[in-house]
Amino acid sequence: MIVITSFIERLKSCIVLLMLSILLCNCSNEAQIDLSTSYFKIQINNNGFITSMKNTTIKPAQEFSPADKHSPLMCLFDAENNVIYEPTSASFNNTDSIITLSYENQSVANILTEVKEKYFKFTLLSLSSREKIDEIQWGSYQTNITNLFGEVIGVARDTSEATSYAIGVLALNDETTGGWVNTPGDAAPFQYIIHSPDPDKFPLPPDLHEGQLFSIGGDGISDVAFYSHYEDYFRILYGNSASIDSAGRVFITYHSMDRRKERDILFSLIPFLETNKPNHIEVQPLPGVDYIGSSIALWGSPDSTALLDVIENIVLSEGLPHPTINGKWIKDPARYIPDVSTSGGLYDSTFSYTSQLGFKAIHANDLPMYKPDRGNKGYIDGEEFETKPFNFSSGKKSHKEFAEILNTEGIMIGRHTMATSLAQGTKDASPIPNDSLCYQQKRLLMRDISATDSLIEVNDPKYLDEIASWEGHCRNLNMIKIGKEIIHYLGVSDTPPYLLQNVKRAYWGTNATSHVANDTIYKLQVTINYGYDGLIPNIYLQDKIAEYYADVSHINGIHFMDLDGQEFLFNQGQGYYSVKRFFRSMFDKAEKHGIPYMRVTGATLSEGSWHYQSIWNVGGGKNMYDVKARKWGTTTSEGKDLRDVAYSNYFPATFGINFGLNSKSTVADYEHVQAISVGVGATYMLQINQKDVEACPQKYEIFKAIRTWEDARAANAFPRKIKNLLANPLKNWTLESGNSDNNWILHEIIDSKMVNSYNLNRSDGY
Repeated sequence: MIVITSFIERLKSCIVLLMLSILLCNCSNEAQIDLSTSYFKIQINNNGFITSMKNTTIKPAQEFSPADKHSPLMCLFDAENNVIYEPTSASFNNTDSIITLSYENQSVANILTEVKEKYFKFTLLSLSSREKIDEIQWGSYQTNITNLFGEVIGVARDTSEATSYAIGVLALNDETTGGWVNTPGDAAPFQYIIHSPDPDKFPLPPDLHEGQLFSIGGDGISDVAFYSHYEDYFRILYGNSASIDSAGRVFITYHSMDRRKERDILFSLIPFLETNKPNHIEVQPLPGVDYIGSSIALWGSPDSTALLDVIENIVLSEGLPHPTINGKWIKDPARYIPDVSTSGGLYDSTFSYTSQLGFKAIHANDLPMYKPDRGNKGYIDGEEFETKPFNFSSGKKSHKEFAEILNTEGIMIGRHTMATSLAQGTKDASPIPNDSLCYQQKRLLMRDISATDSLIEVNDPKYLDEIASWEGHCRNLNMIKIGKEIIHYLGVSDTPPYLLQNVKRAYWGTNATSHVANDTIYKLQVTINYGYDGLIPNIYLQDKIAEYYADVSHINGIHFMDLDGQEFLFNQGQGYYSVKRFFRSMFDKAEKHGIPYMRVTGATLSEGSWHYQSIWNVGGGKNMYDVKARKWGTTTSEGKDLRDVAYSNYFPATFGINFGLNSKSTVADYEHVQAISVGVGATYMLQINQKDVEACPQKYEIFKAIRTWEDARAANAFPRKIKNLLANPLKNWTLESGNSDNNWILHEIIDSKMVNSYNLNRSDGY
């Protein structure tokens, strides 16, 4: 038993709305640490467990800590013995605000505890007897909330009118990432979990239970077939910062790892499927990347104001990434804005269309994906900008020429690229491969070979029979590197001498050379097929690729990056840390170039990209939202699945590339699209084909209608209650401008008549 004699009185300052106190419980003599923000109060007992989490904005305060599950402030993990150590005792030093936790393995942790107005900040300062401690874990922090869980950023949300409260955690440095210890690959697998956000509306059938896991659909390769469950209790997972227990209660977990150590992992990004069975990989040690200094913010607040009141406050106060559009944070729903996606290859009127719509970006989706190639130094059209991929009736233009027209009008060019896939023929892949490529396994060559020898003997066949890639196991990408030569093979003999089988020398245009015994053999980590074929860089080369994208943006005026294949950032086994490091490197270089804002999208979202990524570019058409059926996905469940992930994590949902204008398009259709978009908080890429647009009799009326909605959205003119009405797909609406730029009139349409009109006004500061 630890007796704490210090006592801190409630702070009475009218400026600092918080309390830090240590109380002695007279009935049991158990020491208790009480911490309070302006919205939230927690209690930590003398064993180092959070035993109470209360909403203090109401009286009596509402308890969110389950009676049967308490939450360790911080745990330790011994990977060798697969043991998690929970704290056994806790004490608090009032003088330096340090909570000291002791553990069964004799480790002692010192945690700096800072009580801010709107959150608690915990930072690990030191850990003794840490020799066998590979990771530390914040939590898991158990709640009794059963409504929504934000698995990407770690939040438990009760969005009901009766409760409307959220509890969450944010990592305050790159070394701290979402999820629990001992997660293979340090990234959550892509799969479904069973969870009903409302048991009354969506009761579970008797053969399912909360927390049950299921594979994604299809074969694990087709990203359309991934989304295969329309039922609202099938919840797709994009992280593990938050999850649910067998009673459907949300818990939140973050961790930090000693990445200085070598690790061997067995990982699949998409489990359960034969085409994605796990591969082994030797994870590269990273000197200087450790869990000492790991830091989190723990917060609780009313859900309706959590994003812009508390989370943004944490982001700004702690110096986390805070990209802005016109001075407003990209996470502000008033800054959710659609983009134009081009098709047809003709650009004469694209600028005019975009301006009329009020959109701020043109995604050139009719151009092929470009490959990251440091050999061009960021000059993707050549150093004289001689390549001109944009077609106009008057001639062709380079990216730079088109961007100079658009950027002066506040419109960006967007391009689709392959993230970190190093394709054949690019500087770091071939004909001279970089020595900083990521590898799965490292072996030794057992005897000298000539430039033509196909008998390659290795010292150890272990794991060399695995087909490379964590997605699809691409046989054509099963490669090794010896020196500067890439060699293809399939299989290895299972008896000595251990020989690689089906060997092809000088693969990918590299040069065949002789190699001597004891040369190192690297089994390379690779991407997937289907046009993404490439090698994975190690984390240091990845830093350079990230900087390359900032250079591309600066040189060519491309400030909108669609980073397809973001899952490749997981392929080194460094998980969400790798993602954070990539984006930080890119954004830091962009800042040096003086780029005020980079719009980033991609086919996935993770705890590592949440701060940087503006929108989501996934799918489109009826897979995402079917206007006629008024349903989130009619051909697959993609729309529903991604909507639920986005909404739960305070991120814009998406309709994908959709709603292209044609001869049959009507204003009413786009009024509906805009109503749902504003109501749910979604963006989309409006497909623009110049020939199809010109065939649309109502194009100008449609442009005007969309612009009216977007002007009102940017003015933050839609209160929460109105958004809830707009989110109902069965209702019809029209929006008209008021008597100034600061007000609008919203009309519900029933039987072609305007009813239930609402006056909307520009919010202060918008």
